[in-house]
Amino acid sequence: MATNNVDIAAVLDEGRWTGYQKLLIAGTALAVILDGMDNQLLGNVIPALMREWSLPRSAFTTVVAVGPFGMMIGGALGGMLGDRFGRRTALLASVLAFTLPTLAIAAVDGLVMLGVLRFVAGLGLGGAMPNAAALASEYVPRRQRPFAVTLTIVCIPLGGTLAALLAGRILPAYGWRALFVAGGVIPLVVAAVLFKLLPESPQYLATRRERWPELVALLRRFGHDVGSESAFVARGAAGQVRSRGSMRELFAPLLRRDTLGLCGAFFFCLLAIYVGFSWIVAMLTAAGFAQVDASNALAAFNFGGVGGAILGALLIQRLGSRITLLGMSALAVVSAFGMAAMPLQPPMTPALIAMFTLTGGLLNAVQTTMYALAANVYPTEVRATGVGTAVAVGRIGNVLASYVGAFALDAGGAPAFFSTLAASMAVVFASLAVVRRHIGIKN
Repeated sequence: MATNNVDIAAVLDEGRWTGYQKLLIAGTALAVILDGMDNQLLGNVIPALMREWSLPRSAFTTVVAVGPFGMMIGGALGGMLGDRFGRRTALLASVLAFTLPTLAIAAVDGLVMLGVLRFVAGLGLGGAMPNAAALASEYVPRRQRPFAVTLTIVCIPLGGTLAALLAGRILPAYGWRALFVAGGVIPLVVAAVLFKLLPESPQYLATRRERWPELVALLRRFGHDVGSESAFVARGAAGQVRSRGSMRELFAPLLRRDTLGLCGAFFFCLLAIYVGFSWIVAMLTAAGFAQVDASNALAAFNFGGVGGAILGALLIQRLGSRITLLGMSALAVVSAFGMAAMPLQPPMTPALIAMFTLTGGLLNAVQTTMYALAANVYPTEVRATGVGTAVAVGRIGNVLASYVGAFALDAGGAPAFFSTLAASMAVVFASLAVVRRHIGIKN
């Protein structure tokens, strides 16, 4: 029987956008919601821990930083493990890796063990993101790819919104330990669902001959007519047949400038976002706001990012990523400077909530749509590694956010805090301007 050679990239790029593929995007998005929720639990409970353990805000600086440090390592390792062992396998392992230590935090009584468990959880939190982005990009046709990836990654702030809303209701009634129990049990249940729902990436399966029968079955579920005897090839950015990649390729002449630009953008954008995530609640409670109002402000900061990122993804489809991302970065600078000029004192007014929503929306929108840009920049054989490397470098900014936010609040209060966000987003603007392989307009 004649063998039919199938270019998997061409089949997926020009294929249909089926209901089954939309279900898979929902599954990856659900994993990211869990990631965003568990990542922001600590920021919500710091005021409660300060009171219970009789510690100042500065005592928690290093504990806040070790989680992102674990995410930095987990992002790099998770991306490489995804390229080697499969995106689905690495994603599910990452969910378990942040769920179990989060559940264990409910039993801690000191900073040292809290820091250890946050570091271990950070390994899983970091590993989930590059594999979720790679899966989302490889489940769908080319035209829907930016929207699918952004719709997945936008669930980071959606998860943060969920964490803030849970904190506002669980903390006053049941205490901070109950919040971490909820943050551990919910992902365990969802992980079991994802184990049954999510298949492996078709691009990854194409590079493993022994798994071609699995790929044939998956493509048929996507609506493609492929024969049982089909042979598959995976092609790189220039059309060459490839099966494996390495981190070295990220800095080859074709990709070096884009890699450096992405790393700079991820670094400063994650710095700005996690300055907000880590210290907004503590800043507001110190200024006299009630815990529920402070948590609601953090929820608004997150929730604005959901709408902003979806709007950004739609604009990328119409305008391309260069105009969209540079425009949102510039508006983020203006918005953050606007917040620096506002008085920060109780009560929580609609105008103040609106500014938290707008500023958080713009910061999160830039960050989430950058995952789609990174997935576009790198060919499939190094996609998870490329996204993971950019995110890992960004996590250095995430780590520093703990110290930068605390320093800004101690040095200049809220005006210095929000000016720091503005300065960081100005550097993001410059870094994104360097990237050459932006997402173009597709007709």
